[in-house]
Amino acid sequence: MRHILWASCLAVMAGPALADTTLIADLRYGSTATISGTVERITDEDEFRITDASGSVTVYIGPGVVPFDIGEQITVNGIVDREFGRMEIYAREAVRADGSKLSFTHQYE
Repeated sequence: MRHILWASCLAVMAGPALADTTLIADLRYGSTATISGTVERITDEDEFRITDASGSVTVYIGPGVVPFDIGEQITVNGIVDREFGRMEIYAREAVRADGSKLSFTHQYE
């Protein structure tokens, strides 16, 4: 029983996951990726910056309002794109540390 409880604690401490995650520094234009990190700042009503040990990237969720708080740990899955030469992710889904999931749709799709 103790081993089961310890494994559960490790899963919670590791944070949310959708699939295998990619480091932000390893993102490639045109791919679909899952990243995990901390919400660094809200940059607009429908976008924010997320950071991990390798860097940071803008995540676009629009249309809508960013539902996360600065400092919140999340995992995001989406399409890697470029805006003005900089990588960004068009989020399709996000998972909070408590396991709750949010889905995002984009008008251009």
